[in-house]
Amino acid sequence: QVQLVESGGGLVQAGGSLRLSCAASGRIFSINPMGWYRQAPGSQRELVAAISSTGSTDYADSVKGRFTISRDNAKNTVYLQMNSLKPEDTGVYFCYIHQIRRTWGQGTQVTVSS
Repeated sequence: QVQLVESGGGLVQAGGSLRLSCAASGRIFSINPMGWYRQAPGSQRELVAAISSTGSTDYADSVKGRFTISRDNAKNTVYLQMNSLKPEDTGVYFCYIHQIRRTWGQGTQVTVSS
């Protein structure tokens, strides 16, 4: 079993920054792909950013140039640095890890006020 614990969400004004963290624990056998999705009210969950086991990254077009995903393999932790936040970034942010199957965190709320 793998567990994920997210932290770092909150309320911020437009133009501000937040840093999300997601720590994985449990039976982790290797360095695994990890990433972040978000879900706004009434919308489907969408990919925000992903990082592979080798460190290559992928971003949604809407966050390119503003968000940065990184990882600390020694801590089995993935981070999402979010700068220049916009009200449309508001939503619940979920991290995941893919080891044989995908495991999700419980989600952390990000609210950006205008």
